[in-house]
Amino acid sequence: MNTVHTDAQITEVDAAPTEAGATATQAGATRLARPDTPTDPGTTVSYVYALSRAGTALDTRAPQLTGLDNGPLRTVTCGELSALVSSVPADAYSEEGMRARLEDLSELAAVARTHHAVIEAAYATTTVLPMRLATVYLDDARVRSMLHERRADFGELLTWLQGHVELGVKVYADPREAAATPPAAAPPAPTPAPAPGSASAPVRSGRAYLQQRRAQRRRHRDAYRAAGAVAGAVPDRVSALARARAAHRPQQGDLASGPGENISNEAYLVPAERTGQFHQALTGLADDVPGVHVEITGPWAPYSFATPPTAGAGT
Repeated sequence: MNTVHTDAQITEVDAAPTEAGATATQAGATRLARPDTPTDPGTTVSYVYALSRAGTALDTRAPQLTGLDNGPLRTVTCGELSALVSSVPADAYSEEGMRARLEDLSELAAVARTHHAVIEAAYATTTVLPMRLATVYLDDARVRSMLHERRADFGELLTWLQGHVELGVKVYADPREAAATPPAAAPPAPTPAPAPGSASAPVRSGRAYLQQRRAQRRRHRDAYRAAGAVAGAVPDRVSALARARAAHRPQQGDLASGPGENISNEAYLVPAERTGQFHQALTGLADDVPGVHVEITGPWAPYSFATPPTAGAGT
Protein backbone atom coordinates (compact mmCIF):
# COMPACT_ATOMS: atom_id res chain seq x y z
CA MET A 1 0.00 0.00 0.00
CA ASN A 2 1.15 3.57 -0.62
CA THR A 3 1.43 5.98 2.31
CA VAL A 4 1.59 9.63 1.21
CA HIS A 5 2.87 12.29 3.61
CA THR A 6 2.22 15.33 1.53
CA ASP A 7 5.17 14.76 -7.88
CA ALA A 8 13.70 10.02 -19.37
CA GLN A 9 16.49 8.57 -17.80
CA ILE A 10 17.61 9.64 -14.41
CA THR A 11 20.92 11.13 -13.34
CA GLU A 12 22.48 9.01 -10.60
CA VAL A 13 23.81 11.13 -7.73
CA ASP A 14 26.07 9.92 -4.94
CA ALA A 15 24.57 10.76 -1.57
CA ALA A 16 25.09 10.30 2.13
CA PRO A 17 22.84 8.01 4.16
CA THR A 18 20.09 10.09 5.75
CA GLU A 19 16.81 11.05 4.17
CA ALA A 20 16.00 14.71 3.72
CA GLY A 21 13.02 14.93 5.99
CA ALA A 22 14.42 12.94 8.87
CA THR A 23 16.99 15.31 10.30
CA ALA A 24 19.05 18.16 9.01
CA THR A 25 22.34 16.26 8.98
CA GLN A 26 21.32 16.03 5.41
CA ALA A 27 22.31 13.73 2.62
CA GLY A 28 24.53 14.95 -0.12
CA ALA A 29 24.58 18.57 1.02
CA THR A 30 27.65 20.57 0.04
CA ARG A 31 30.32 20.03 2.64
CA LEU A 32 33.04 22.63 2.88
CA ALA A 33 36.23 22.39 4.89
CA ARG A 34 35.56 23.63 8.42
CA PRO A 35 38.49 25.84 9.44
CA ASP A 36 39.81 25.71 12.97
CA THR A 37 37.73 27.98 15.14
CA PRO A 38 38.75 29.99 18.19
CA THR A 39 37.28 28.93 21.52
CA ASP A 40 37.69 32.10 23.59
CA PRO A 41 34.57 32.81 25.67
CA GLY A 42 32.27 35.20 23.84
CA THR A 43 33.85 34.65 20.44
CA THR A 44 31.39 33.92 17.63
CA VAL A 45 31.75 32.35 14.21
CA SER A 46 29.58 32.41 11.09
CA TYR A 47 27.30 29.41 10.67
CA VAL A 48 26.10 28.89 7.08
CA TYR A 49 22.70 27.24 6.50
CA ALA A 50 22.18 27.62 2.76
CA LEU A 51 23.19 29.51 -0.38
CA SER A 52 21.02 31.30 -2.92
CA ARG A 53 21.14 33.87 -5.69
CA ALA A 54 21.73 37.42 -4.48
CA GLY A 55 18.87 39.86 -4.81
CA THR A 56 16.08 37.34 -4.12
CA ALA A 57 13.32 37.48 -1.54
CA LEU A 58 15.67 35.72 0.87
CA ASP A 59 17.52 38.98 1.48
CA THR A 60 14.42 40.54 2.99
CA ARG A 61 13.18 37.33 4.60
CA ALA A 62 16.41 36.51 6.45
CA PRO A 63 16.10 39.10 9.28
CA GLN A 64 12.66 37.69 10.09
CA LEU A 65 14.08 34.21 10.74
CA THR A 66 15.68 32.84 13.90
CA GLY A 67 18.63 30.49 13.77
CA LEU A 68 20.61 28.45 16.27
CA ASP A 69 20.80 29.76 19.83
CA ASN A 70 17.93 32.10 18.90
CA GLY A 71 20.31 34.21 16.85
CA PRO A 72 19.00 36.46 14.05
CA LEU A 73 19.81 35.51 10.47
CA ARG A 74 21.43 37.64 7.80
CA THR A 75 22.68 37.24 4.26
CA VAL A 76 26.33 37.55 3.32
CA THR A 77 26.69 38.47 -0.35
CA CYS A 78 29.50 38.15 -2.86
CA GLY A 79 28.74 38.91 -6.48
CA GLU A 80 25.67 36.95 -7.59
CA LEU A 81 25.56 34.66 -4.54
CA SER A 82 24.26 35.04 -0.99
CA ALA A 83 24.80 32.85 2.07
CA LEU A 84 22.21 32.58 4.83
CA VAL A 85 24.21 33.01 8.04
CA SER A 86 23.90 33.47 11.80
CA SER A 87 26.49 34.01 14.52
CA VAL A 88 27.02 31.12 16.94
CA PRO A 89 29.38 30.59 19.91
CA ALA A 90 32.77 29.49 18.63
CA ASP A 91 33.42 27.03 21.44
CA ALA A 92 30.08 25.23 20.93
CA TYR A 93 30.66 24.80 17.18
CA SER A 94 34.35 24.02 17.12
CA GLU A 95 35.51 20.50 16.28
CA GLU A 96 35.60 19.63 19.98
CA GLY A 97 32.27 21.28 20.65
CA MET A 98 30.53 19.38 17.88
CA ARG A 99 32.18 16.15 18.95
CA ALA A 100 30.66 16.61 22.39
CA ARG A 101 27.26 17.29 20.86
CA LEU A 102 27.44 14.06 18.91
CA GLU A 103 27.42 12.27 22.24
CA ASP A 104 24.20 14.02 23.30
CA LEU A 105 21.59 12.86 20.81
CA SER A 106 18.84 15.11 22.17
CA GLU A 107 20.99 18.22 21.77
CA LEU A 108 22.19 17.13 18.34
CA ALA A 109 18.57 16.55 17.29
CA ALA A 110 17.63 20.06 18.47
CA VAL A 111 20.46 21.57 16.40
CA ALA A 112 19.43 19.48 13.39
CA ARG A 113 15.77 20.53 13.68
CA THR A 114 16.68 24.22 13.78
CA HIS A 115 19.07 23.83 10.84
CA HIS A 116 16.38 22.06 8.85
CA ALA A 117 13.67 24.59 9.80
CA VAL A 118 15.83 27.49 8.62
CA ILE A 119 16.51 25.80 5.29
CA GLU A 120 12.85 24.96 4.72
CA ALA A 121 11.84 28.57 5.52
CA ALA A 122 14.44 29.86 3.08
CA TYR A 123 13.39 27.30 0.46
CA ALA A 124 9.83 28.62 0.68
CA THR A 125 11.06 31.95 -0.71
CA THR A 126 13.57 30.93 -3.39
CA THR A 127 15.82 28.15 -4.71
CA VAL A 128 18.47 27.36 -2.11
CA LEU A 129 21.51 25.14 -1.89
CA PRO A 130 21.37 23.46 1.56
CA MET A 131 24.62 23.22 3.50
CA ARG A 132 25.57 20.38 5.79
CA LEU A 133 25.01 20.59 9.51
CA ALA A 134 27.75 22.63 11.24
CA THR A 135 29.23 24.36 8.21
CA VAL A 136 31.11 27.10 10.08
CA TYR A 137 33.57 29.87 9.11
CA LEU A 138 35.64 32.18 11.26
CA ASP A 139 33.75 35.28 10.10
CA ASP A 140 31.69 36.75 7.28
CA ALA A 141 34.83 37.65 5.34
CA ARG A 142 35.69 33.95 5.12
CA VAL A 143 32.16 33.23 3.95
CA ARG A 144 32.57 35.78 1.14
CA SER A 145 35.87 34.19 0.16
CA MET A 146 34.17 30.80 -0.05
CA LEU A 147 31.41 32.22 -2.25
CA HIS A 148 33.95 33.83 -4.54
CA GLU A 149 36.16 30.76 -4.83
CA ARG A 150 33.28 28.42 -5.67
CA ARG A 151 30.99 30.83 -7.50
CA ALA A 152 31.02 28.79 -10.73
CA ASP A 153 30.09 25.51 -9.01
CA PHE A 154 27.42 27.09 -6.83
CA GLY A 155 25.91 29.06 -9.70
CA GLU A 156 25.68 25.94 -11.84
CA LEU A 157 24.03 23.97 -9.04
CA LEU A 158 21.46 26.67 -8.32
CA THR A 159 20.55 26.76 -12.00
CA TRP A 160 20.24 22.96 -12.03
CA LEU A 161 17.97 22.94 -8.97
CA GLN A 162 15.77 25.84 -10.03
CA GLY A 163 12.09 24.91 -9.96
CA HIS A 164 12.69 21.42 -8.52
CA VAL A 165 11.84 19.74 -5.22
CA GLU A 166 13.05 16.57 -3.55
CA LEU A 167 10.68 13.66 -2.98
CA GLY A 168 11.63 10.60 -0.97
CA VAL A 169 10.50 7.04 -1.72
CA LYS A 170 10.95 4.31 0.90
CA VAL A 171 10.03 0.66 0.57
CA TYR A 172 9.42 -1.45 3.69
CA ALA A 173 9.25 -5.22 4.17
CA ASP A 174 7.03 -6.45 7.00
CA PRO A 175 7.58 -10.22 7.27
CA ARG A 176 5.15 -10.57 10.18
CA GLU A 177 2.33 -9.15 8.13
CA ALA A 178 3.30 -11.37 5.21
CA ALA A 179 3.44 -14.46 7.44
CA ALA A 180 0.05 -13.61 8.93
CA THR A 181 -1.50 -13.44 5.46
CA PRO A 182 -2.41 -16.99 4.41
CA PRO A 183 -1.72 -17.79 0.77
CA ALA A 184 -4.71 -18.32 -1.47
CA ALA A 185 -5.01 -22.07 -1.75
CA ALA A 186 -7.55 -24.82 -1.61
CA PRO A 187 -8.32 -26.07 1.92
CA PRO A 188 -6.49 -29.24 2.88
CA ALA A 189 -8.31 -32.53 2.56
CA PRO A 190 -9.79 -33.74 5.83
CA THR A 191 -7.72 -36.29 7.70
CA PRO A 192 -9.49 -39.33 9.16
CA ALA A 193 -9.63 -39.25 12.93
CA PRO A 194 -7.09 -41.61 14.51
CA ALA A 195 -8.34 -44.59 16.41
CA PRO A 196 -8.46 -44.22 20.20
CA GLY A 197 -5.07 -44.88 21.72
CA SER A 198 -3.28 -44.48 18.39
CA ALA A 199 0.10 -42.71 18.39
CA SER A 200 -0.56 -41.18 14.97
CA ALA A 201 -2.38 -38.13 16.43
CA PRO A 202 0.70 -36.47 18.02
CA VAL A 203 2.83 -37.44 15.01
CA ARG A 204 0.40 -35.76 12.65
CA SER A 205 0.13 -32.77 14.98
CA GLY A 206 3.93 -32.39 15.05
CA ARG A 207 4.20 -32.76 11.30
CA ALA A 208 1.50 -30.13 10.75
CA TYR A 209 3.32 -27.74 13.10
CA LEU A 210 6.60 -28.17 11.21
CA GLN A 211 4.85 -27.64 7.89
CA GLN A 212 3.25 -24.47 9.22
CA ARG A 213 6.60 -23.15 10.48
CA ARG A 214 8.25 -23.86 7.12
CA ALA A 215 5.43 -22.05 5.35
CA GLN A 216 5.83 -19.03 7.65
CA ARG A 217 9.59 -18.90 7.02
CA ARG A 218 8.97 -19.14 3.29
CA ARG A 219 6.51 -16.23 3.43
CA HIS A 220 9.09 -14.32 5.51
CA ARG A 221 11.70 -14.74 2.75
CA ASP A 222 9.11 -13.98 0.10
CA ALA A 223 8.30 -10.65 1.77
CA TYR A 224 11.89 -9.47 1.35
CA ARG A 225 12.04 -10.70 -2.23
CA ALA A 226 8.76 -8.97 -3.01
CA ALA A 227 9.93 -5.74 -1.37
CA GLY A 228 13.09 -5.86 -3.46
CA ALA A 229 11.03 -6.31 -6.61
CA VAL A 230 8.80 -3.36 -5.68
CA ALA A 231 11.84 -1.19 -4.95
CA GLY A 232 13.32 -2.16 -8.29
CA ALA A 233 10.16 -1.08 -10.09
CA VAL A 234 10.13 2.45 -8.62
CA PRO A 235 12.82 4.03 -10.88
CA ASP A 236 11.14 2.72 -14.03
CA ARG A 237 7.77 4.15 -13.01
CA VAL A 238 9.11 7.66 -12.34
CA SER A 239 11.97 7.89 -14.82
CA ALA A 240 10.08 10.28 -17.08
CA LEU A 241 9.21 12.56 -14.15
CA ALA A 242 12.49 12.86 -12.24
CA ARG A 243 15.61 14.74 -13.21
CA ALA A 244 17.90 12.89 -10.80
CA ARG A 245 17.88 10.06 -8.29
CA ALA A 246 19.94 9.52 -5.13
CA ALA A 247 20.11 6.22 -3.26
CA HIS A 248 20.62 6.41 0.52
CA ARG A 249 21.29 3.65 3.00
CA PRO A 250 18.06 2.19 4.43
CA GLN A 251 17.02 3.85 7.66
CA GLN A 252 16.88 2.15 11.03
CA GLY A 253 15.50 2.94 14.47
CA ASP A 254 13.54 6.16 14.95
CA LEU A 255 14.34 7.37 11.41
CA ALA A 256 12.47 4.42 9.90
CA SER A 257 8.89 5.58 10.42
CA GLY A 258 7.13 2.95 8.31
CA PRO A 259 5.99 -0.56 9.25
CA GLY A 260 8.58 -3.33 9.09
CA GLU A 261 12.16 -2.94 7.87
CA ASN A 262 13.23 -0.20 5.49
CA ILE A 263 14.95 -1.96 2.59
CA SER A 264 15.07 0.91 0.08
CA ASN A 265 15.50 4.64 0.70
CA GLU A 266 15.76 6.87 -2.37
CA ALA A 267 15.36 10.54 -3.21
CA TYR A 268 14.23 12.03 -6.51
CA LEU A 269 14.67 15.52 -7.92
CA VAL A 270 11.32 16.37 -9.48
CA PRO A 271 9.96 19.52 -11.17
CA ALA A 272 7.66 21.18 -8.63
CA GLU A 273 4.72 21.14 -11.02
CA ARG A 274 4.99 17.36 -11.52
CA THR A 275 4.77 16.17 -7.92
CA GLY A 276 1.17 15.05 -8.42
CA GLN A 277 2.14 12.93 -11.41
CA PHE A 278 4.98 11.42 -9.36
CA HIS A 279 2.51 10.29 -6.69
CA GLN A 280 0.14 8.90 -9.31
CA ALA A 281 2.95 6.94 -10.94
CA LEU A 282 3.54 5.03 -7.71
CA THR A 283 -0.08 4.61 -6.68
CA GLY A 284 -0.99 0.97 -6.14
CA LEU A 285 2.56 -0.29 -6.61
CA ALA A 286 2.39 -2.53 -3.54
CA ASP A 287 -1.37 -2.80 -2.99
CA ASP A 288 -1.49 -6.52 -3.79
CA VAL A 289 1.82 -7.46 -2.18
CA PRO A 290 1.39 -8.66 1.43
CA GLY A 291 3.97 -7.31 3.83
CA VAL A 292 5.31 -4.60 1.47
CA HIS A 293 4.66 -0.88 1.91
CA VAL A 294 5.69 2.18 -0.11
CA GLU A 295 6.07 5.55 1.58
CA ILE A 296 6.44 8.87 -0.29
CA THR A 297 7.82 11.86 1.63
CA GLY A 298 8.26 15.53 0.78
CA PRO A 299 8.43 17.83 -0.99
CA TRP A 300 11.69 18.96 0.60
CA ALA A 301 14.46 21.36 -0.21
CA PRO A 302 16.89 19.44 -2.47
CA TYR A 303 19.27 18.20 0.23
CA SER A 304 20.25 15.07 -1.63
CA PHE A 305 21.19 16.96 -4.78
CA ALA A 306 23.30 19.80 -3.39
CA THR A 307 26.42 18.23 -4.86
CA PRO A 308 27.04 17.94 -8.61
CA PRO A 309 26.20 14.64 -10.35
CA THR A 310 29.05 12.17 -10.35
CA ALA A 311 31.34 12.62 -13.34
CA GLY A 312 30.34 10.21 -16.09
CA ALA A 313 26.87 9.56 -14.67
CA GLY A 314 24.21 8.82 -17.22
CA THR A 315 21.52 11.40 -17.92
